[in-house]
Amino acid sequence: MAVSGVEQQVLARAMWSHLIRHEVVLAVILVLALFVLSMQTDRFLTTENLLNQGRLMAEVGLVALPMTFIIITAGIDLSVGSILGLTAIVLGVSWKNIGLPLEAAIVAALAVGTLAGFLNGWFITRVKVPPLIMTLATLALYRGLAEGISQARSVRGYPEWFFQLGQGDVLGVPTQLWILCIAIVLAWLLLSFTVFGRSLYAIGHNETGARFSGIPVDRYKLVIYTASGFMAALAGCIFVSRVSTTRSDMGTGLELDVIAAVVLGGTSIFGGVGTIVGTVLGFIMIQLLKNGLSLTGVKGDATIVVIGSVLILSILLTNFIQRSRSGND
Repeated sequence: MAVSGVEQQVLARAMWSHLIRHEVVLAVILVLALFVLSMQTDRFLTTENLLNQGRLMAEVGLVALPMTFIIITAGIDLSVGSILGLTAIVLGVSWKNIGLPLEAAIVAALAVGTLAGFLNGWFITRVKVPPLIMTLATLALYRGLAEGISQARSVRGYPEWFFQLGQGDVLGVPTQLWILCIAIVLAWLLLSFTVFGRSLYAIGHNETGARFSGIPVDRYKLVIYTASGFMAALAGCIFVSRVSTTRSDMGTGLELDVIAAVVLGGTSIFGGVGTIVGTVLGFIMIQLLKNGLSLTGVKGDATIVVIGSVLILSILLTNFIQRSRSGND
């Protein structure tokens, strides 16, 4: 059956709308960046290097997933780096000083991180402290606790089996990369295909309207901030296993990398917009840019400038295309 001119225009607009999604633009930029970097050094696109980068980006990736949920609701969590550091210290001190079995110390560390996230969510939802203020305060509080507990001492000498988490591999793939992939799939399914996920978008678009619609806004916020604490704790355990030691300064600056990855992936800081796919592309791009630029001899300060420029470019390009589409509509 022949397609009319109007139907052709509708189909063309639908295809164009799909192609100009932020994720597609970001994927194109990522491919171009990989091509340019691979031309500069033959060590970049090797299997060994790429798997190693997957190992290094696991901690940021794990924390970025619940951060996507939080920012979609127009919130923020600046305390994730401090929670990671506190978790690492609790793990080391519980095992080395208190004498808990390492398995129990890991459970204790995860519980402390989860509790830290829960406290953030409780004060935000019950006491109505703005997320920015609350998590900025706990950024300092949790870091101070970590430093106080550690007394500036590091913990080493973990048993060999513990290193499988951060240094080992399964079927040739780093263990933490398997954990990250499972977490990505679960977060994607949760955000894309459940009432909970759709409710987070509604909260970000209009929290008052979401409340009048019967959505348990406070409960959902409490869940995602608690999940953020748990994932930061899990990342902390993996981090300790990867570097073979525990220090109170672990996770310093992690929140900046995580938020940059989420925003680079297209999640709006004003809420209501964001995807797990975009976040995954965001933290992959940041890690590969860091690695590729390092291999080509670019220093740390210049790397920050390049990553910031890519962030600005991707956002401006997407906004420009979306404005063009709106004008055509």
